[in-house]
Order: sequence, then structure tokens, then C-alpha cells
Amino acid sequence: MTTILGLAGSLRRSSFNAMLLRAASELAPATLTFEIATIRGIPLYDGDVEAAAGIPAPAQALKDRIASVDGLLLVKPEYNNSLPGVFKNAIDWLSRPPADIPRVFGGRAVALCGATPGSGGTGLAQAAWLPVLRTLGTRPWFGRSLLVSNASHVFDADGRLVDAKLRDRLAAFIAGFAEFAARAK
Repeated sequence: MTTILGLAGSLRRSSFNAMLLRAASELAPATLTFEIATIRGIPLYDGDVEAAAGIPAPAQALKDRIASVDGLLLVKPEYNNSLPGVFKNAIDWLSRPPADIPRVFGGRAVALCGATPGSGGTGLAQAAWLPVLRTLGTRPWFGRSLLVSNASHVFDADGRLVDAKLRDRLAAFIAGFAEFAARAK
């Protein structure tokens, strides 16, 4: 069975991207194991901390989880037309030491999607991730795109995805990525 790990790129508990990630998990095909992890608890990257104490436990645990799955779904907001610093910081810790990059990211199937309250979706943030994913040696999936704009209108007060068209698009997105990750094994 194919396993996908999803990460939301925001620390806010009620973030639209966490809502989108939960919806993706609910809409995942039965042939897919869909897990959700968090970047919460990963400290700001500091080379002195790494030299003195090694990789922090939350980052090491997440590295090991990523290394054990077939695909990684990055669900991220767009901050100032680019990627969120907190998410990039987590990836920076996950890429340490550099010798560990092939084990964690090398050839790993990766998909990007995201939600924003604005009208632009997360296209600029998704584009900003491409050099990072290339550097890490991942295998990005470009089969479908999922950019959710006006996110405050597609989720209810409890964080459930209520937009039927978006539900269909998200289900197709997850199914397509699952197929890609299965072939990439």
C-alpha cells in the first residue's frame, strides 16, 4: 500500500492549510495510507545548536517519518508572495546534515497545494518551492494543480470543506498524486 505524509506549512491551529490537509486525508482513496504530521515544535535553525546538540528531536522524528513514506504532500500558505518562513525553516532542519538528504528526500514523490484567504491562490508560493525541491532531489508531481483562493468561503466554522467543486478537485488531486507516488516507489 502506498503511504503519503501530509504537512501543513502553518503553525496556526485553525489555518486554512491545516483544514485543507484534513480534507485531503478524508478524501484519500481507500488504497492509500494517508498520514498527517506537524512542523510544530521544530525550533529556528541555528548551526550552533546543531553543532552542540545535533538535530532536535521533533526534526529528527519528522525526518524519519518522511524517509519511511512513498510521498510527501506539502500544503502551504503563501506569505508575501512566497513560501512561509516557518515551513522553510522546518525543511532546513530536515535537510541537516546534508549527507542525510538522499535518505529523507532523494527521489521522494512530492506534491504541492495550498489555500489562502486572498484571490491569488498559492501559485507564487508553489513556484518558490521548486528550487528547494530540486536542491533536495525530490520528484515533484505536476499532474494537477490545486490552488485554493478565497479559502474563508470554502470551509465552515468547524474547518470542514463545504465547497462541493473543491471537494471533487481535491479528491482527484489526491488520487492522482497517490498514483504517481505508487509508480515512483
